[in-house]
Amino acid sequence: MKIYVGNLTELMTEATLKQAFEAFGEVESAKIIKNRFNERSKGFGFVEMPSNSEADKAIKALNGSIINKKLIKVNHADSGGKKKKKPFKRRR
Repeated sequence: MKIYVGNLTELMTEATLKQAFEAFGEVESAKIIKNRFNERSKGFGFVEMPSNSEADKAIKALNGSIINKKLIKVNHADSGGKKKKKPFKRRR
């Protein structure tokens, strides 16, 4: 299951993120999304866990917890499925 983790500090590393989730089970990957121009964290990332039950436990336990002096947001990642686009309306 893919998990969204938001409100991360710039000091957060992928190793630290992975370690926080490993307390709840096996972690396949932990990725912090970075700005491609300066390699600084955009403040969010994703964790993948193979077991849905372990992932659910991690989400419940870590959502609203404090890591690196910041309150983090943890929930199921959007599947990235097709989203309806809003039609473009021209202003007159």
